[in-house]
Parts: sequence; C-alpha cells; structure tokens
Amino acid sequence: MSGPAPTLGPSPSPEPVHITARTDYALRAVLALAAADPATVTAGALAAGEGMPLAFLKTILSELRGADLIATQRGPERGYRLTRPATEISVGEVIRVVDGSLTDIRGEPAADACYEGTATHLRHVWLAADTAVQNIVDQVTLADVVTGNLPPHVRDLTG
Repeated sequence: MSGPAPTLGPSPSPEPVHITARTDYALRAVLALAAADPATVTAGALAAGEGMPLAFLKTILSELRGADLIATQRGPERGYRLTRPATEISVGEVIRVVDGSLTDIRGEPAADACYEGTATHLRHVWLAADTAVQNIVDQVTLADVVTGNLPPHVRDLTG
C-alpha cells in the first residue's frame, strides 16, 4: 500500500534560505528608491529610514551604481535614483549584482558542485533548485514588491 501523495507548495517546516545582509540591504535600498521615484534619496536618508549602517550601505550603493541600476544626482536635489523604471528591474538582477546567487553550495555556485559515488547526481538537484529560485526572483520586479502586487504564481507559493 502506498503512502499519501506528495504535495506541492511550501513545506510545513521549510529549511531556511540564507539571505545575506548585502542582499537584504541592497533590495531594501532599491525598493525605497522605487517608492520615492522620481525623487532622489540620499544615502543618509536611506540608511536612517531602513535602519542600515551607512558605511556598509554606501559600499552596496557603489556596487549598484557600477552595475548601472542606480545613479547619483548632484546639486540641490542630490541623492540616488533608479536608472530604469521599477517595472523593468527584477529582484534577481539586484541579487546577482551584490551576491551572485542565492543558492551557493558551500560558498560556490551550484553549477560548480562536483560529487562522486552515490552523490554524483546531487549536482543536478542543486542546479534545479538554483533554476527554481532564479525563476522566481527574475519574475518579480521592484514595482511588484513596492505595490504588493506579486505575480499570481509567486503569490500562490506563499501559502
């Protein structure tokens, strides 16, 4: 006799996914910029408003600027702003700029995982997990998060 059919969707007790402070701060900063658009926001205002260390935030903002996700404006309206509409910037794009991927295996990309013996094919599981995560974060834009209007298939995964 077979057991109950497996269910899809969130696990009753999911293992945590590790989101780095860099990713968390970067996303919170660009979300604040998206919400303020078209106005600019200073690094100090972002740090104070989001409760982030200013020096660490400035490093992250520099990376985001180097990737052309944000720009600085000088003068009386000085501060940071998005370089594209929030509807055109995905959560995944921001993550890749500051951290590369959410699914590293022992600090290395899932694609670089290498196993021998009975675990030989475990790499394929990690690659599938990486693809699933990337598919979700790449389909959610900053505008989706700011408005709370997540794509239905993503919202369905939240239970």
